[in-house]
Amino acid sequence: MNRRDLIKGTLAASAAVALPSRLFAQVNPTSARDRKLIEIARDQLARVGSNIWKKDIVGIADFGLHSGSERFHFVDLDNERVESFFVTHGTGSDSEHDGWLKRYSNIEGSEATSRGAYMTRSWYRGKYGTSIRLDGLDPTNSNALPRAIVMHPAEYARPEHISRWGRLGRSNGCLALGPDQFAKVLLQLSGGRLLYAESLGIQADGSHRTPPIAQTDLIRGLGGGTFEQVSPSAY
Repeated sequence: MNRRDLIKGTLAASAAVALPSRLFAQVNPTSARDRKLIEIARDQLARVGSNIWKKDIVGIADFGLHSGSERFHFVDLDNERVESFFVTHGTGSDSEHDGWLKRYSNIEGSEATSRGAYMTRSWYRGKYGTSIRLDGLDPTNSNALPRAIVMHPAEYARPEHISRWGRLGRSNGCLALGPDQFAKVLLQLSGGRLLYAESLGIQADGSHRTPPIAQTDLIRGLGGGTFEQVSPSAY
């Protein structure tokens, strides 16, 4: 074998060895965080899937993270891909306006975010333009429709708001996204798909972060008063 043939053979062998790893990277490109989100999406579909019409895409709002983080995850289960956006929480969930959710509530007038599984419904034209109605599927968000808790676009949810203030603005309990980001949600998450809101605290590297302040559920007592209890699913 001459020197030229030897070099060709070595290059071919190297390419053959490298090929399987490249193929694997193409088939399974997801990060540790994305794998966790995909698993959560499938677990929640298994839990409430009988109420869900379309199971190809799931939205996950991770309120265990600061509002300056991309904490709304668009989970495409068919292609095992995740895109992440910014999303607001309610004024009643963050009266200090420091960007951290501190309390959930299912109580009308609380202006707080509710946790749990939702089914997205139809579009409608509202105060903030085209919006998506949400139907709460858990006891913790069962009043979503009468409370008018929806998904909608908002100027105070733009990424530029974070650049200026270090956090997003707050909604009245709705899940608001910047207009550009909301366009994708409007087209591909509405119409009977699952939206799951919870304090997960999953960071970009897949690790979990504990919020710097306790997160609670605002509960209405039998006498009509309200009290707070630590959310069993929050850190």
